[in-house]
Amino acid sequence: MEGIVVRSTGRLCEVHSGGNTVTCVLRGNIRLRGLRTTNPIAVGDRVDFDMETGQETGIIQRIRDRKNVIIRRATNLSKQTHILAANIDLAIVVATPILPRTSTGFIDRFLISAESYHIPALIVFNKSDIFEMDPDIVAYFEEIYQSAGYPTMQVSATRGDNIEEFSRMIAGKTILLAGHSGVGKSALINAISPEAHARTGNISKAHNKGMHTTTFATMYMLPENTLIIDTPGIKEFGVVDFEPWELGHWFREFKPLIPNCKYKNCTHRHEPGCAVRDAVEKETIHEERYSNYLGILNNISE
Repeated sequence: MEGIVVRSTGRLCEVHSGGNTVTCVLRGNIRLRGLRTTNPIAVGDRVDFDMETGQETGIIQRIRDRKNVIIRRATNLSKQTHILAANIDLAIVVATPILPRTSTGFIDRFLISAESYHIPALIVFNKSDIFEMDPDIVAYFEEIYQSAGYPTMQVSATRGDNIEEFSRMIAGKTILLAGHSGVGKSALINAISPEAHARTGNISKAHNKGMHTTTFATMYMLPENTLIIDTPGIKEFGVVDFEPWELGHWFREFKPLIPNCKYKNCTHRHEPGCAVRDAVEKETIHEERYSNYLGILNNISE
């Protein structure tokens, strides 16, 4: 039987097939070629499984070839990697400039991962009902990412701002939603499709940070064949290891300039004749993006 993984907690997962959801275990000797991760199977995987004799549970026999995955390091200090989701059409980072504030460093690490696996990305700024009294706060974020070539949009899951436009944009696609706890990922799903009943949480008054409501990645099957993968709130997004000279290739606005650098393996940090640094000085690359690049570069160079 064929199905799609809609929830995974390790070796135990839920597989949707033929209108039903079956709890399955992963056959013990399955190993994925070329990937060393903490989880061999992820939400979005297409699998072949057999029902256990006389049981309502199944055993996954094969994970079908993936179109793509998005992977992150468990933490910046860890060498272990974790597959967030598989077979994604669009990766969306849900961000809020306040309550809680999403850092541009977090957004950039997410975008690097999407770029490195050739997954289109969108930045959604939720809670427009809160920051509308101070529009400059989100305009700064939009300036950074629109100048880098990324689409952005503002929504309010609670008030309904731009929800219809957002629904049209994602219709018929497999979507990954990522972001800090408290940015409103689950509320956004419920705004699109109230019957999804995604769990929502509150903001900690002590720290202005979200409290976890999604423990494991979960796929919601919405009308028009729209599949949304809601990931647990992520505090940090550690990038999978790159060589220092590779990192710039995953900054979208750096990439066309790299062939003009004097040195083939330029890290865009201190080398003379660097086209990327020249663009930063001319303000055609945003200083914040370059600053985040240097921070990530220092991290992977250690």
